[in-house]
Amino acid sequence: QVQLVESGGGSVQAGGSLRLSCAASGYTYNSYCMGWFRQAPGKEREGVAAIFTGTGRIYYADSVKGRFTISQDNAKNTLYLQIYSLKPEDTAIYYCAAQRSNWWCGLTPEQFNYWGQGTQVTVSS
Repeated sequence: QVQLVESGGGSVQAGGSLRLSCAASGYTYNSYCMGWFRQAPGKEREGVAAIFTGTGRIYYADSVKGRFTISQDNAKNTLYLQIYSLKPEDTAIYYCAAQRSNWWCGLTPEQFNYWGQGTQVTVSS
């Protein structure tokens, strides 16, 4: 059973940066799609970035391209999301997710089976 624990959220002013971390354990498969999602109050959960561990291929939502960077540290079993130039509309709970995969990877929340508890990011103007 894959377990995911996010950290690194907080309250920041617009224009600031944050790095979110997701510590993963319990891997039993060769490759996974690992993703970051966010959910703002009253809105649906949306995928912002994902990485396929088998090849390192990366996917970003159009809304975050150029400001968000996803990366992984295989030695530490940790997934990261670096966020630059934070905006108030980035305020949300950010979740890490994983899905076993031989080739697929993407940003559709329904395709992921394993989820962390989330970490709150609040951006003030």
